[in-house]
Amino acid sequence: MRAVDARAGFTLIEAVCALAVIALLAAIVLPEIPHATSTSRLAGYAVEIAALLKGDRNAAMRRNAMVATTLDADRRIVRSGARAGSIEIPHDVLFSALLAQRCGGRPVGSTIDFFPSGASCGGTIAITRQGFGYQIRVNWLTGAVDVVPIGKS
Repeated sequence: MRAVDARAGFTLIEAVCALAVIALLAAIVLPEIPHATSTSRLAGYAVEIAALLKGDRNAAMRRNAMVATTLDADRRIVRSGARAGSIEIPHDVLFSALLAQRCGGRPVGSTIDFFPSGASCGGTIAITRQGFGYQIRVNWLTGAVDVVPIGKS
């Protein structure tokens, strides 16, 4: 039989110190890894916003009454006027909207209004991240909602 050298291998204290150093490095490095919105998630937000807008348009026609979808740029929220739903856009995604200032002879500001006829005040919502994104376009005449990719892919 071979004699075992008493100095071979690692002691428990050495192993614990090595694990402590690894844990310290992980604690420093992991928060720096970006938890960014992926391209597929960005597409998901565009589809969700379009679905919310289409739902508000359908509700206006069904109820025979105007329905206003509210856009809150500061809080980055698109809120339905027909139901309790809303969509919050993450902070790493650029959120902008081009909306009508006046519609039907009155100021509208931060809403896209849908009328019982299906028409709307129209507008464009853009969500982008790192040069790529989507525009959600609402046609003022027909109220139709389209999702159009913009930028590089």
